[in-house]
Amino acid sequence: MKVTDSNVRIESVQIENFKNIVRGSLSFENTRKPYRASILGLYGQNGSGKTALIDAVSLLHHALCGRPVPRQYAEFIHVDSEYAVFRFRFRMTDETTDTRYRIEYAFRIRREEDEELQNTHRPGEDTKEKVALYGEVLSYSREHGEEKRRFSPLIDTRTDAPFLPRTRYEALAGKEKSDLMELLIAKKITTIGSRSFIFSREFLDVVRKNCQVPEYLTLLEGLVNFGNFELFVINTANSGLISLNALPISFKYDEKNRRALGNLTVALNRPTTIPEEAVPIVNMLVHDMNIVLTQIVPGLGIRVRELGAQLMDNNQTGSRIQLISVRNGEEIPLRCESDGIKKIISILQLLIVVYNKSSITVAIDELDSGIFEYLLGEILRIISEKGKGQLLFTSHNLRPLETIDRGFIAFTTTNPENRYIRFNHVKSNHNLRDFYFRDIVLGEQNEVVYEATSNYEIAMAFREAGENCGA
Repeated sequence: MKVTDSNVRIESVQIENFKNIVRGSLSFENTRKPYRASILGLYGQNGSGKTALIDAVSLLHHALCGRPVPRQYAEFIHVDSEYAVFRFRFRMTDETTDTRYRIEYAFRIRREEDEELQNTHRPGEDTKEKVALYGEVLSYSREHGEEKRRFSPLIDTRTDAPFLPRTRYEALAGKEKSDLMELLIAKKITTIGSRSFIFSREFLDVVRKNCQVPEYLTLLEGLVNFGNFELFVINTANSGLISLNALPISFKYDEKNRRALGNLTVALNRPTTIPEEAVPIVNMLVHDMNIVLTQIVPGLGIRVRELGAQLMDNNQTGSRIQLISVRNGEEIPLRCESDGIKKIISILQLLIVVYNKSSITVAIDELDSGIFEYLLGEILRIISEKGKGQLLFTSHNLRPLETIDRGFIAFTTTNPENRYIRFNHVKSNHNLRDFYFRDIVLGEQNEVVYEATSNYEIAMAFREAGENCGA
C-alpha cells in the first residue's frame, strides 16, 4: 500500500437510525478559538448515544480499511428502520502540493440473512444476520480560503453500473470492458462480504492501474492511509480485557522508514510469547511510555522482562516476555497494579502520538474508566492546549468540563431526533460543569439533556423490589 503525504482529520458526522439515534449531527471542530489539537468530549445520560458515536467511528474505520463489518452491527440498526445512514466529512491537506480538500463519505448499512449460517440454523435459535454496506457516495471540493465550495460527486455507487458519474468513471477506471466486468463482480463480492466497495482492494487495484487524474487517486489514497495507519478506536472491550488479566496496548510507532502499528495484548498472569522481531519495538514503546508515566504517576515505571526464546505455533522463533511494574526501584508484577494504572498504560502510547502528530485521530469510549478525575482533567488540558492531533472521547466524569475549553465539549439529549448538541448561552465566566448541572434541573437549552428521575420513586422501587427478597 502506498503511504501518502496527506493529513486527514474528521470534521463532522451525521447518523440516522443507528442504535437509539433516529437522527444525530455533530461537528468535531472548536469554532470558539483556534487550536492545533481537535478534541471532542461527549457527555450525557446513560443510554443516550455516547457509545453510538464511537461505534460509528469504528464502522468508518472498518470501511476505510476495506475490512468486513462485524456481524454485531446488524443488531445496531434502529428497530424501526431497515437501514442506518452515516455521513462523515473530512478535511484533507495534500502536503506535497499544499492543496486542501473537504471530503464527504456517505454510506448505509442494512441487515441481511447469512445464507451460510441459515443452512446450519437450529430450531429455537435467533436468525443469523450479517451486515451489507452499500449506497456509498464519495464527494469532494477544493478549499479556497474561507470559502466552502459545493461538494462534487467523485464516486456514486447507487447505480447498477459500478459507479457514476460517467466522466469520473472513465477518469478513474478507464474504458476497458475487462475492467468493467471486474468492477461489477467486485461490487457484488464486497456487498456479500460486508465490505466497502470504494475502499476494497479489488476497486483500488483497478484505479491504481488506470487512473488518469492524479488528484482523484490522491483523495482515495489519503483516506485509505488515514483508515489503515492514522485512525484508532478504543472501545469498552479494552476495559473488559484488563479485568480478565490481559493488557491490550494500542500503538503507532514511526522511526525513519520503519512503521509499526496495531494492538498487542499482553497476558498479566503469565508470560506472553511475541515474534522475535517485535521485541525491540515493545522495548522502545515501553521506554517512551515511561518518560510520560513517571510524570503522571510519580515513582511508577514499567519494564519488559525477557524470559527466553520459544517456538511459536507458526514455527517461527518467538520471545517470552512479561511486563513488570517498577515503583521506587522495587519490582512487582504489573497485574498487581490497579485497573486505573493498567488503563493508563493501555492507551498511553496513543495519547503520546495524539499530542505529537497532527495526522492522528484516536476515539476512546469511557476514557475516564478507572482514572483519577483530577489526573484525567489535567491530561486533557495538556493535550487540548499543546497537542496536535485529534482526540474523540466519551466520559461520565465531569472534571474535564472545568479544565478544557468549552468548544471541545458536546452533549447528548433525550430527543432521539436530535441526539447531539452544543450548549448555548454559556459565558466565559461560567463553570461549564455547574452550568450542565443547572441545565439538568432547569432545562434551559432547546433540547432536554436529562430525563428527570424522582428520588421518591426510586426509593419506593427499592422497597418494592426488596419485598421479594424477604427484606
